[in-house]
Amino acid sequence: MTNLTLSIAMGDYDRTRPIHDGRVQIDGVTPITQLLSPEEMFFRAFRHQAFDVSELSFSSYCVKRAQDASPYVAIPVFLSRAFRHSSIYIRTDTGIERPQDLKGRRIGIAEWQLTANVWARGILEDYGVKPSDIKWIRGGMHTPGRPEKIAVTLPDDIDMTPAPEGATLDGLLRDGEIDGFIGPRSLRCFDEGHPQVGRLFANGIEAASEHYARTRVFPIMHVLGLRQSLADAHPWLPGALLKAFTQAKGMAQTALSDTSATKVTMPFVEDTLTTARRLIGPEIWTYGVPGNEHVLDTFLDLHHRQGLSARRLSVEDLFHPATYEAYSL
Repeated sequence: MTNLTLSIAMGDYDRTRPIHDGRVQIDGVTPITQLLSPEEMFFRAFRHQAFDVSELSFSSYCVKRAQDASPYVAIPVFLSRAFRHSSIYIRTDTGIERPQDLKGRRIGIAEWQLTANVWARGILEDYGVKPSDIKWIRGGMHTPGRPEKIAVTLPDDIDMTPAPEGATLDGLLRDGEIDGFIGPRSLRCFDEGHPQVGRLFANGIEAASEHYARTRVFPIMHVLGLRQSLADAHPWLPGALLKAFTQAKGMAQTALSDTSATKVTMPFVEDTLTTARRLIGPEIWTYGVPGNEHVLDTFLDLHHRQGLSARRLSVEDLFHPATYEAYSL
């Protein structure tokens, strides 16, 4: 049988490189891989269906899935997971000391539907701050006029205004024209050490660890998407992708545990790994639906309540049917 040639877009991670460099083969597939930034992948996938297989924003996928309009069907390969307490930035000279102080404040976001923003708004709700309590300013982070990649209809109680023409969120936060910013990437003003820009949670690890211990939620950011037409034509393909990407992640985890010479350019890897395993368990980054139902369902609830999914999706709505279980020996 001739292999199926597929274009595959994914981020440049330790858990994807074995696919990219050929150490892990996808059964029946000859891959044409591209290592791209999330912003480029997601824009091209959702606007132009540019790839046969693509890493996808979990939120954007749910928007389209709830509309029954997704060109992709998801595979439970969670290429990005992240605690998002460290994604909430503030002006430190405006009296903001705790989450409740964000009520009535002007907070910048690049897009309402970004997965990180959905999770961050959920964190704030945990402290009694509803999305309707904040005045949202939407715009480009460093380039004026960034559009939502997918059109969304906001709830009636959400106060959202565009950033002034020609303005960026970075410039607005530098100048104190907004009180904070929420997003998966930091603004340059924070990276450059602006003296009045900091994080809401000064100790993000401590805040996230407490939240995980209480909720058991390690947030999922991205899923793997397969063009629906290909899944229909080749029913073996979803399982082959799940198998290969799981093998690739396993290789990355094995390498991370080998601290004879650390595989990442970072000190204290063994200590951080021990801390993460003590908090989460020996398997710190899981793929597949089993064991992740609670995390997935928590996100789907937030997504619907924040006005992003036209109907309240269930976990059973998300993934290709062949990927909800795997064989065992």
